[in-house]
Amino acid sequence: MSIRVAIVEDDRRVRENLALLIDRAPGFSCVAACASAEEALKRLPDVAPEVVLMDIHLPGQSGIECVSRLRRVLTRTHVIMLTVEEDSEQVFESLKAGATGYLVKHVSPEEILEAVAEVQRGGAPMSSHIARRVVTAFRQAVAVANGDLRLSAREEDILRLLAKGHRSKEIADELGIALGTVNTHVRHIYEKLHVRSRAEAVARYAQGSPPRAQG
Repeated sequence: MSIRVAIVEDDRRVRENLALLIDRAPGFSCVAACASAEEALKRLPDVAPEVVLMDIHLPGQSGIECVSRLRRVLTRTHVIMLTVEEDSEQVFESLKAGATGYLVKHVSPEEILEAVAEVQRGGAPMSSHIARRVVTAFRQAVAVANGDLRLSAREEDILRLLAKGHRSKEIADELGIALGTVNTHVRHIYEKLHVRSRAEAVARYAQGSPPRAQG
């Protein structure tokens, strides 16, 4: 089945080009293209996309505000932020709000499609700078967790590569293990921290309440 994708982008040309790209690519379908956060909040709950490409800068409510509100009603939907230039603070705030990753708008069409597929597989596309902040939050959360549930050596290896900006497939190639094995290790990290995503772990830590592993 096709991955159901929605677009939230105020630039009409960019929005239409993204919709065309998604609809023409095998295995993908565009179920909605919205010009504002307000429109997205009205339309997207009904169409329930699996992945949303969200402009971080929108007229009216920002993309960050939109992510936060959408995540309350679309708990299984992944959101990838779109930005012209990397603003690490805003991207980090987007992750805290519930986004799964982000893309710079000038990336190639192939990279956009790969990012959508990656989040659907359980990955989180982002730059090495943002990934490093996420990994730091994980490490600090684990440091206060039960000692019996600390990360394994392999999980530490995967975190180290994530900090360098590696994607799941690149990590698999680097470590000589299967892609599915990488995703399994990432899921184990989630279980140890009692979170569902990297963004949730970062958000809880940033709020001063790091998730505590339970034995």
